Amino acid sequence: MSDHQDLVVVGAGLAGLAAAIRAAEDGLAVTVLEAGAEDAYLCNSRYTGGLFHIAMDDMAGDPAWVLDNLHRATHGETDPALAAALTRNARRTLDWLRRQGIRFIKAGPDGLRRNSLAPPGVRQTGLHWQGRAGDVMLRTLGERLARLGGQLHRGAAAGELILREGAVAGVIATIGGVRAEIPARAVVLADGGFQADMELMRRFISPAPEKLLMRNAGSGRGAGLRMAEAAGAALRGMDRFYGHIQYREALTDQRFWPYPVLDSLATAGLVVDGLGRRFCDEGLGGVYITNEIARLPDPAGAWIIFDAAIWQGPGTDWLLPANPYLLQAGGRLTTAATVPDLAAATGLPAAALAQTLADYNAAIAAGQPEAQGRSAARYKPWPILKAPFHAVPIAAGVTYTMGGIAIDAAARVLDGAGQPIPGLFAAGSCTGGLEGGSKAGYSGGLSKAAVFGLIAGETAAATLAASLARRA
Repeated sequence: MSDHQDLVVVGAGLAGLAAAIRAAEDGLAVTVLEAGAEDAYLCNSRYTGGLFHIAMDDMAGDPAWVLDNLHRATHGETDPALAAALTRNARRTLDWLRRQGIRFIKAGPDGLRRNSLAPPGVRQTGLHWQGRAGDVMLRTLGERLARLGGQLHRGAAAGELILREGAVAGVIATIGGVRAEIPARAVVLADGGFQADMELMRRFISPAPEKLLMRNAGSGRGAGLRMAEAAGAALRGMDRFYGHIQYREALTDQRFWPYPVLDSLATAGLVVDGLGRRFCDEGLGGVYITNEIARLPDPAGAWIIFDAAIWQGPGTDWLLPANPYLLQAGGRLTTAATVPDLAAATGLPAAALAQTLADYNAAIAAGQPEAQGRSAARYKPWPILKAPFHAVPIAAGVTYTMGGIAIDAAARVLDGAGQPIPGLFAAGSCTGGLEGGSKAGYSGGLSKAAVFGLIAGETAAATLAASLARRA
């Protein structure tokens, strides 16, 4: 490792590599520390299906429209400055990635799939990442960093920031089992969320994180978050995550994750806990429902209830939907001719389930689903009236946590008073403020990582250049 480091980047996913490459383009000596030791180290950026979007739509569209769409998707709870920075820089970030050698294709007719990594990753049920989408992207970016003179050290686990006179001056890491101090003029934290750390998950997300499906690479352990917090950084929006509703057997069977997802069944039908009662507004979407499942005392006890009309209608919607992919993967529906028989087959309390269904259907028939706490603006509630009745056991699949280190629009890490911590920047899923809120609004993990990684690299380079100019 070189003795002189202008910038140390913690994490070699999309956010970290974007920051490192952009800073190297501006002439900085850059070192990236990646905890994973393998050549193809695992992280969410490698597992990704490769859909670059903002709020499930085209991130390269008119910035004003993209911003409005993001505000709608997050119910106005996104940080305005971060949202503006994301949408303002989205198109140029895609163009920049193309210049690094990243290939995009149009993988579908909608905005969600307009900018998809090639080769595409979302093609079949189960987990298949080798040689596709994110795997190719990370290999391409790693090669680009090397050509620019940047260093990528695998098996290098950062654990502490070096502080001098209130400014960040490097990182302490464990490399090959040896503790090493790595001085640097600035640090970018970009090691992902905390979804794989059970202590933090229990603290912020779920009373029983061991009953959640880790729909992720298992690499996001919150190291950067802890380092930043110890250096005085503020944290934001820690109680929400991005994920999807999964078949419960995915907890023990890789055939069923990351796809198919069961969101479209849940947003048309109803979701009940182990007591046969509704516990959330299904009309707020799959990401929100998944978060509410995680908050249950028993997150592995929930079910989706629906009928044949839902199965044949909304059940066929979205990417690799439940119908037919759940059955093709080896899953099954619990089916009965009557509601009491369905309760018996699922083990749900018969009286409670019957009452829940009766109340739900009555509210829909009266044109007042809101009376039962069911919004209808985004997803139409379907009545569940005609046999056969179906149920499917579900689990909350966690992809990445939405909250984290507080940053400003320039990717500078902020302290508790809202002031930048000198020499410290952050990007990607280790940061908070853009997503989450009371309704778990989702902006998009790849867009967040790429845009703010790019910004972090640019800001770090500009800040160091300005510092040198002042000394001259």
